[in-house]
Amino acid sequence: MSQSPSLSTAPSFRMETVGMDALIVRLFAAIDEAHMPWILAADNALRERFGEALIDLVPSYTTLLVHYDVARLSQREARQWIDDALRGLKPASTETGREHRIPVWYDDSVGPELTRIAERLGVDTDEIVRRHAGRDYCAFALGFSPGYAFMGMVEEALATPRLKTPRRKVAAGSVGIAERQTAIYSMRSPGGWNILGRTAVELFDRERDEISLFRPGDRVRFEPISREAFIEQGGDTTPLEER
Repeated sequence: MSQSPSLSTAPSFRMETVGMDALIVRLFAAIDEAHMPWILAADNALRERFGEALIDLVPSYTTLLVHYDVARLSQREARQWIDDALRGLKPASTETGREHRIPVWYDDSVGPELTRIAERLGVDTDEIVRRHAGRDYCAFALGFSPGYAFMGMVEEALATPRLKTPRRKVAAGSVGIAERQTAIYSMRSPGGWNILGRTAVELFDRERDEISLFRPGDRVRFEPISREAFIEQGGDTTPLEER
């Protein structure tokens, strides 16, 4: 896989109230893969500081949501704890995230936008596959559905807005892009991303020790495979409905 990005400059964080028991900590103003070591370091520092008083901590592109137990501390105390934890913060190692290789069957039948994006750029679908699978992506955040990771950054030329009318059903394993993000649908659900292909990899499994395959900071590379290989891996070749 490619080398990790260089570190960004240290963040200047600020806090915002989002509920009687939750605060948003804003570390950066823009999305940048180089911010991830700081986000991960802040995540670790806050988990350690809050301990059992922490209900949930959700890292994202530029922020962390801190959900704390109001029976244990007031918002004033929570703000002080955050300030204490993040003062003098140092970035986490750029090697913290795990590496994943995800086999993908890129095909019009399961990825209707593959041809549309190729036509827009004036290239063939093989070129779109080469570009999408030709770089590593950083898992910035988990959300939308269990195991669903928002990843980036997609090559600027491939950036494509979400569909104006979302599909009612997108198959589990569908690989898509929206603007400069890419993601894999962890389960069948509605969705408006531009679908390029499908993987048979299970992203969310309650029987695994770690039920979500991805976590923030992980690095992902897609590997094109044939229809036959996809079927051998247990993939579902049912065509994706247009709408």
